Amino acid sequence: MYRYRVALIDDHEIVARGFAELFSTIHNIHVVATVATVSELLEKTPPEEKIDLVILDLRLSDGSTVSSNVHRLRERGADVLAFTGGDDAQLMRSAARSGVLGVVRKSEPANVLLDVVARAAVGETIASTDWAAALDGDPELSDAALSPRERQVLSLYAAGAKAPLVASRTGLSESTVIDYIRRVRSKYERVGRPANTKIDLYKRALEDGILPIPGHP
Repeated sequence: MYRYRVALIDDHEIVARGFAELFSTIHNIHVVATVATVSELLEKTPPEEKIDLVILDLRLSDGSTVSSNVHRLRERGADVLAFTGGDDAQLMRSAARSGVLGVVRKSEPANVLLDVVARAAVGETIASTDWAAALDGDPELSDAALSPRERQVLSLYAAGAKAPLVASRTGLSESTVIDYIRRVRSKYERVGRPANTKIDLYKRALEDGILPIPGHP
């Protein structure tokens, strides 16, 4: 059985060790590093050593920014789950724009944290009410100006339907659906909100209210 390699970045050592011990109880998770900064993680783990997921505290004391930290970790090939202890919507918005899988509070019950980390380790997007609230007030999410038809196709495709099923439900040909998805990706790219993968499209659909945030009315 494959064990997902997870690293935890938090500059409060006792807190970090406690969470690392908790996450190590997940049967398919191997916590490979507990460090205080992104630089420390990159220095300690050679590029050939795979890291599937990094759990990143949004507020580090080394002067680094959320967007820079997420960018460096994603360049390293790791998915990122943002970890926060507070209510700083600006930090959460920055994390969402940078391409994290989701944002979770450290204060969540242990069973919730375990479930979130297990899902994030396999690359699942974690849509939370905190994330939704941060995005609702984000003035920097540029409008991609999708047409009603493009929004319809995106809502089906990003929710998990494959192109043939989207075609069946919309009355379009499969090639037309693929063309619509290509145009949607292009529009998001033009406004600085890349959507290169299906997970990215799902995130953009959540951000723009095309799909509902799970558990958020």
